[in-house]
Amino acid sequence: MSDPLPGLDPHVLLTFLLQVSVLLVVALGLGRLAVRLGLPALVGELLTGVLLGPSLLGTIAPGLLSWVLPADAGQLHLVDAVGQFGVLLLVGVTGIQLDTTMLRKRGVTGLRVSLAGLLLPLALGVGAGFLVPAALLTDHSERGVFALFLGVAMCVTAIPVIAKILADMGLLHRDIGQLTLAAGTVDDAVGWFLLSVVSAAATTGVRAGAVSLSILYLVLFVAAAYFLGRPAARWLMRRVHGGPRVTVAVVVILLGAAATQAMGMEALFGAFVAGLLIGQARDGEGLLWKDLTPLRTVVLSVLAPLFLATAGLRMDLTALADPKVLLAGIALLLVAVIGKFAGAYLGARASRLSHWEGIALGAGMNARGVVEVVVATTGLRLGVLSIATYTVIVLIAVVTSVMGPPILRLAMSRLEQTPAEQQRELALAGTPTGTPVTTGAHR
Repeated sequence: MSDPLPGLDPHVLLTFLLQVSVLLVVALGLGRLAVRLGLPALVGELLTGVLLGPSLLGTIAPGLLSWVLPADAGQLHLVDAVGQFGVLLLVGVTGIQLDTTMLRKRGVTGLRVSLAGLLLPLALGVGAGFLVPAALLTDHSERGVFALFLGVAMCVTAIPVIAKILADMGLLHRDIGQLTLAAGTVDDAVGWFLLSVVSAAATTGVRAGAVSLSILYLVLFVAAAYFLGRPAARWLMRRVHGGPRVTVAVVVILLGAAATQAMGMEALFGAFVAGLLIGQARDGEGLLWKDLTPLRTVVLSVLAPLFLATAGLRMDLTALADPKVLLAGIALLLVAVIGKFAGAYLGARASRLSHWEGIALGAGMNARGVVEVVVATTGLRLGVLSIATYTVIVLIAVVTSVMGPPILRLAMSRLEQTPAEQQRELALAGTPTGTPVTTGAHR
């Protein structure tokens, strides 16, 4: 008879429970404070890790830091495992909430704005990756892979942040609000696809054959998801109700993540595609969204703050004391903002939209939020990004999320509401709460 599996050490379990409790309490408090100040909750939740990590606590009380962020890898992996579970469900829920019907309605204009707002910052980010000082690279990262990762980090946008900003400002019914969400939907989907490709390149090296094979796997996965996974998800979701729907949704998201992970690619892309499949399975009475409300609540209120707090623990603002890192960080922030604004603006003007409509689209698309944090965390986990670069990219996510509302408010004050927008406002006012574009999207 084989020996029983060893149990978890009681002290390790106690430390884990206290760690999670402290991170959640501080994240809740700082997140609510950020919202009161008119900022995304993301800012306060990331600040949790900054306060409890090497940036502050590690400087003034290193002994306490060793308790919050222990040197023991096994202890840290427990918190990381919960954070990884949380971010997979967060990405899956984001996929569930995307309104692809709106994307089809907005058609060519949304696609043009999205591609311009994605390709220009991607190209600028890749170019910047070849120019930044070596101090921002790790000892083992290849310059080409680093540049690709930086390009992805520069080009992504964040539907959750965009949707929350538009909802808070009462702009969901405006044409610009609808276009921003449509373009952001494409950016989100392409961003997860690119992250998966670049992650595969990071593990196999930038070889044409390996990257081509990764792209082929991704295309096959998407095709299988569309032709096989979509009807299967619809069949499953329509045959269970209430709590079991939450269970089935979680299983589908995790299996999607496992599929792409098994193919040697990023699990996040599989989770995102699985979320899209679940979102397409909505029923006529809207019961699907009602049944999945508990899942969104737990993910957005517990698991996402915990992930963001642990992501903040990796930030080290003392790295900015190095003039090279500080200057490179400022330059990358400018690349990110100018690239996204210019891309969205050019796409808008090419679609015959006005100057202020282009500015409004740029302001909305510039908010990167949790998506860029996830990209940065993935790069750090794969050893592509150094702590300094990781810190810079996460700060870019925070700054771009904060700067969106005031610019959007200025631009929209120059645009008069049309009769069609007034009718849409009345229609939205009569729509039941909990629609995909307005629920829980605060990161």
